[in-house]
Amino acid sequence: MGWRSIVVDSPSKISFKNNYLVVTGNDNNMIHISEIDMLMVSTTQATMTAHALCELNKAKIRIVFCDEKRNPYGEIVGYYGCHNTSKKIAMQLKWEEQGKEKIFTQIIRQKIVNQATLLAKVGKHTESLLLKNYANELLQGDVTNREGFAAKVYFNALFGKDFSRQIFSDTNSALDYGYTILLSAINRAVINCGCITQLGLKHSNEYNFFNLSCDIIEPFRVAVDEYVYENVGRVLDKDYKFELVDLLNKQVVLNGENISLVMAIKQVTKEVIDHLNCQVYEGIKLYEI
Repeated sequence: MGWRSIVVDSPSKISFKNNYLVVTGNDNNMIHISEIDMLMVSTTQATMTAHALCELNKAKIRIVFCDEKRNPYGEIVGYYGCHNTSKKIAMQLKWEEQGKEKIFTQIIRQKIVNQATLLAKVGKHTESLLLKNYANELLQGDVTNREGFAAKVYFNALFGKDFSRQIFSDTNSALDYGYTILLSAINRAVINCGCITQLGLKHSNEYNFFNLSCDIIEPFRVAVDEYVYENVGRVLDKDYKFELVDLLNKQVVLNGENISLVMAIKQVTKEVIDHLNCQVYEGIKLYEI
């Protein structure tokens, strides 16, 4: 299982030879395929052989392509995530609505708790306490929109009273970029479990290819929020983008074990899906900051 995030950001040819990814350009590099978790092609001036695409896909390595502004635009996902994908999709189609709602409620509660923890960590104790109250008030399905109230308090506390997620700014650009990287990792984890990303728990937009991933991402967003908070005022340049990609290698604690963030994503995704398949809707171990 790979652990390296590879970013190609200069004119290059990407090929494959003897189980090595070969990147030929200003600098020539060879990386064994077993070491790679994700390949991001962050330039439109790179070419890739069909052989390389096929072998990376066989190895279930995420391949993310960026547009002319070097922002993630799309990714390649294999048809089959595991040997019994058809069975897993059939099980996914039978997930109970009430069960999905219960698990999504747990996910949102953990998201708000993580936000409260981050606010306390940066000295925003009054706002942190308010978010903890919102988490305690959360009803099944969040019918009273505690998530929305928490988000307003949270982002204003982190980035100022005038901040809004709807405005264009370097802060929002960095948040969006980081969230996209997280979503890509979750997409791969969902597919590796044999499920499809389109069928979500709460998210159900017919134009969203990643409804399930958008459900699972919620508690993980805080990892990006914290890094962006630490870099407020910084322009989203090439180095900053690379650092946001490298967040996947950040060491976190899950179930008392020190693992990388990308490994935590894989474990949590599998746990959520396993609980839904087994119709067990309590006791899911979610990511905590």
